[in-house]
Amino acid sequence: MTRPRLPAAISHPVRLLPLTFLVLILIGTLLLLLPFVHSGDGSATFVDALFTSASAVTVTGLATVDTSSYWTPAGQGVILALVQIGGLGIVALATVLGLFIGGRLGLRTRLVAQTDMHVVNIGEVRPLFRRVAMMMIGFQLAIALVLTLRYRQEYFDSWLTSLWHGYFDAVMAFNNAGFSLNSDSLTEYAGDGLIIIPICVGVFLGAVGFPVLAELFKEWRTPGRWTIHTRLTIWGSIALLVIGSAIFLAIEWDNAATLGELPWHHKLVSGLEGGIMPRSGGLNSFDWGGVEEETLAVGTILMFIGGGSASTAGGIKVTTFLLLAFVILAELRGDPDVTVGNRSVSSAVVRTGLSIALISVMLVASTTFIILLLTDFTFEDVLFECSSAFATAGLSTGITPQMPSSAKIVLVVLMFVGRVGTITAASAFVLRRRAPRYHLPEEQPIIG
Repeated sequence: MTRPRLPAAISHPVRLLPLTFLVLILIGTLLLLLPFVHSGDGSATFVDALFTSASAVTVTGLATVDTSSYWTPAGQGVILALVQIGGLGIVALATVLGLFIGGRLGLRTRLVAQTDMHVVNIGEVRPLFRRVAMMMIGFQLAIALVLTLRYRQEYFDSWLTSLWHGYFDAVMAFNNAGFSLNSDSLTEYAGDGLIIIPICVGVFLGAVGFPVLAELFKEWRTPGRWTIHTRLTIWGSIALLVIGSAIFLAIEWDNAATLGELPWHHKLVSGLEGGIMPRSGGLNSFDWGGVEEETLAVGTILMFIGGGSASTAGGIKVTTFLLLAFVILAELRGDPDVTVGNRSVSSAVVRTGLSIALISVMLVASTTFIILLLTDFTFEDVLFECSSAFATAGLSTGITPQMPSSAKIVLVVLMFVGRVGTITAASAFVLRRRAPRYHLPEEQPIIG
């Protein structure tokens, strides 16, 4: 008996990957349209259900409605499941389940997984997914335990409520999603290091990427043996964290709308949050609508850069950002090759990095322009919102619920493209790659 084959138009891994995420978004939308997942009478509106499902699957966290009051516990459970599946990657999850159940992987499944997780060697896919699943579950349970104990000690009288909040927040943190069971996100816990710091640790670990975590487990004592990817991701992430936190604290220290009324040690905790959450976290213990314009600009830049490749974070990725910095350095020096440490980087990788950066700039710029046409919000707020959607960060100045349905749909598309990746989304429609049979004569146009 022959197995049913997918149509050739969608069977290619690069097309199959965004298709699986699209199907999951549609399934999530249908589930969120069920009457019992909505707190009010009847069902949720289609746009709110679609937006919430897309935001959950893409592990963004932007919301058009209050998660704590608009959705019932059943609806919150659907959101939690969509975030968990989206964070691990729908294809990765299916592969892990196949390993546990049957122990067999088809070639197409491995190729799709390889595309999603940026694995270089196809033979690494199977063991990587095992590590991904175990890491994800292990880190989330550890963070959930710490949060549950703190919630029970200080904020809730019930162990069940504490456990639900602790696990929900742990999943959101590690998956870099910004949904919260509180209407004001983490504002109630502002400055509480026993809550904010574990959540920030979860966001940081989820944003560095599974391949980096797997390598660190083996080589954490010997940084000199790290791959270029791990070096760029780790040191770049730490540098952006320190710089982002320092700038945030310097600007917001006396701002009464954010940190001004907090004790100095609570300000330091919030400063750590201010440097980590824009990288793709999305949770917040202060109002981003009240920050200074300079902080908003820095947050936009950090969101656009994002986290590590093959992680739950979005953006152009820190490796792409640093690679382009090395390209500029090589050009200024007049070096013929781009080198990072004692390794050279191929021209194909450089072209990919440049393509990702330029496509991302065009996406954010064009959607910002479209939403400015559709709304009356300021340029700074719209740019911040579009950067958050593209980077699947989930931070907001509070304008998302006030947008018309047309603008919300624009953000849905932006979140989807930001999750599946600019190159993957673009390549899904351009699959015919032919080896060149000849080279045209070269000509040097004037640059600059």
